[in-house]
Amino acid sequence: MSAAIHDSDVLIVGGGLMGATTAFFLRHHHGVKVTLLERELVGRQASGTNFGNVRRQGRDLAQMPLANRAHAAWTRIRELLKEDLEFVPYGHLRVCYNAGQFAKLEAHAREARPLGLDLQLFSAEQLQQRWGIFSPEVVGGSLSPHDGHANPRLAGPAFARAAVRAGAEVHEHSEVAHIERQGSGFEAVTTDGRRYRGAQLLLTSGAWSGRFAAAFGEPVPLEARGPTMGVTEPLPHAIGPSIGLSSPIETEGLYFRQISRGNIVFGGGLKGPAHADRVRAYVLPDNTLRQFRELKRIVPAFANVQLIRVWSGIEGYTADWSPVMGPSARVPGLHYAFGFNGEGFAISPGVGEVMAELLATGSTSTPIAPFSIARFARAQAAAPAVA
Repeated sequence: MSAAIHDSDVLIVGGGLMGATTAFFLRHHHGVKVTLLERELVGRQASGTNFGNVRRQGRDLAQMPLANRAHAAWTRIRELLKEDLEFVPYGHLRVCYNAGQFAKLEAHAREARPLGLDLQLFSAEQLQQRWGIFSPEVVGGSLSPHDGHANPRLAGPAFARAAVRAGAEVHEHSEVAHIERQGSGFEAVTTDGRRYRGAQLLLTSGAWSGRFAAAFGEPVPLEARGPTMGVTEPLPHAIGPSIGLSSPIETEGLYFRQISRGNIVFGGGLKGPAHADRVRAYVLPDNTLRQFRELKRIVPAFANVQLIRVWSGIEGYTADWSPVMGPSARVPGLHYAFGFNGEGFAISPGVGEVMAELLATGSTSTPIAPFSIARFARAQAAAPAVA
């Protein structure tokens, strides 16, 4: 006897933030019947192990309309979800060590202003007057005053719970073994034999999305990486904004924020090895030590702070450092939202709103054409033949 088939208007495979936010907005805004399948627990990987930045500053300009839409959602997140995600709009500050990097901050401020992001530039003296924590090596900074940070461990599950309360079906521990197009819709079969069908399909499985996209004839160069994250002992609360070091070299990167309990959460620099097939990601100890040296270099008061925990998660990175988002270029009814390159948390409510709008109405008011999966086929077609 064959297993019963669960039918929906939209079937979502992947329960990270992109899947959970889309499921919520499909129900909350559009009343669409939606089912979400997650192989582990909602928000288990990149969505729950990232830094928690809610920033627009420093983002690729093509993403700015999406980031602005996400920011509008973050400002009403408690009203939407009826839960506290510890979002605080305390700002996002980028600092730098030299005049060349400050010139890049100035250029970004000029370019972002017409797109709705007003940044405030600070000299070294102004930084000291405002915050009083930076070392003399810090020569300037750029503040996005309305950005902020939130708790990534809370976000994915909260969106999933809100989606369920709105009428969505969310199934955890439901690993999809196979998906195929059947007639005018799609059917997914889980490893334990359950069958789910949807008129439309959204693939939002993070670093695991590549194999599903390839099965539909749209391969994407996608690499799994693991961030090196850490948290210190609690300190007296003195830092509002999340703070990042503006650096052209990945190995020198650093970002940190102080949560209400006083702990300093930090990350940045080289990514550790990650294995999607084994569901394992690893911290680089040398990078943790470098992060601590950089924390002290930026804020001398961190010289003797104690580390209490490190962690990582599995993130999906595309070859061109741009996400895959929007409809399939080959298969009607198929949609994607993955490959956010460690920068997806901040824009996740915007992604969810846009994908829900696209799935429910067939179009979206937010431009997402630069993120089309079709660009990989075009790049492959344009590549010179190898002799």
